[in-house]
Amino acid sequence: MANITAEEFDTLSDFIYKKTGIRFESRKLYFISKRIGKRIDELGVETVAEYIRMLRFADPVNQEFQKLTDLLTINETYFFRDFPQLQAFAEHCLSEVEKKKNAVKDNTIRIWSAGCSTGEEPYTIAIILLEMLNYFSTWKIEIIANDIDLTVLSKAKQAVYGKRSLRDVPQEYLDRYFIKKDSESYVLQKKVKKMVQFEHVNLSEKKEIRKKRGFDFIFCRNLLIYFDDISRKRLVDQFYVALNEGGYVFLGSSESPGRISTAFKLKRAGGYIVYYK
Repeated sequence: MANITAEEFDTLSDFIYKKTGIRFESRKLYFISKRIGKRIDELGVETVAEYIRMLRFADPVNQEFQKLTDLLTINETYFFRDFPQLQAFAEHCLSEVEKKKNAVKDNTIRIWSAGCSTGEEPYTIAIILLEMLNYFSTWKIEIIANDIDLTVLSKAKQAVYGKRSLRDVPQEYLDRYFIKKDSESYVLQKKVKKMVQFEHVNLSEKKEIRKKRGFDFIFCRNLLIYFDDISRKRLVDQFYVALNEGGYVFLGSSESPGRISTAFKLKRAGGYIVYYK
């Protein structure tokens, strides 16, 4: 493990924050040290200070920083995570938006999955749309999913999942939308895969995020806990701008939009509180 000093930790933490908006607190020192040690060993770098200098001055296209970011971001997720929230989306919010769209003869639905990790969230959303939308074939669906981690994006595109990721998938959905690969894994069917478009995006890149517009739903669940208050508010405010009027934002269960921004309205959808524009 790399022997990182408190001063080196602060320097590296500030550097990561400026590039990603993610703030690693001092209690993460051991976590950071362990992962930096892995990169230092692989690169043959002698000290943490040398590694930091390399990141700052000898990594012009952020190739090494990307590898470090991939190591530091945790991507624990699974299909149908936080089911009550998804139920509110499927049974109340989606049907409401569907009715409004039908009334004005608009057949498009656009959804943004920000911080999509290995793809379980956007693919879950795709399955819900296949199950819940009336006259599905008449709709033009666009699900944009992005993450800062290239490794997890590669896995998302492959769409091969083990039992841990599939533990909350109803058996009928498993039979309908997955193909058994072997005793330990399943492959998602092409009709679901083709509904999701994956992008490599850093959510702290203002110019990139400002391009996002016209979404009916935004999902960014269990990601904002890694951001500080300033970065968190900046991103949630941008979600508001990116939503259509009447659109919904879904954050993690401990990340209420109401505690971050006053822009969103709230209402009850079944037994769940939801936030909308």
